[in-house]
Amino acid sequence: MTDAKNRISETVTSNDVVLYMKGTKSMPQCGFSSRVAGVLNYMGVDYQDVNVLADEEIRQGIKDYSDWPTIPQLYVKGEFVGGCDIITEMTLSGELDKLFEENGVTYDKDAADKIREANA
Repeated sequence: MTDAKNRISETVTSNDVVLYMKGTKSMPQCGFSSRVAGVLNYMGVDYQDVNVLADEEIRQGIKDYSDWPTIPQLYVKGEFVGGCDIITEMTLSGELDKLFEENGVTYDKDAADKIREANA
């Protein structure tokens, strides 16, 4: 499992935004992964997607790495942010915008506002 932990650490520290998910950003393979990828895609965030279905070591390793039992998992600047419910809440409250701004992550503020308007 050490190899998986090293690979995960390398990925989350060498990319500003990383989403560990089931499937890919262009073809999510579960509803929760689809929701988070959809938010990031719509907001124009440049992120690295990691398909946990393609690698069983990574699938289990990411859960151990974050001590979080579910997929998807979002990382910003090497820090674990949360899963689907947390990202959804942060998007709707504007906290995700603030997190991106504080970390120099480019995103479309108008798109973020449209998500909130549509869910108001």
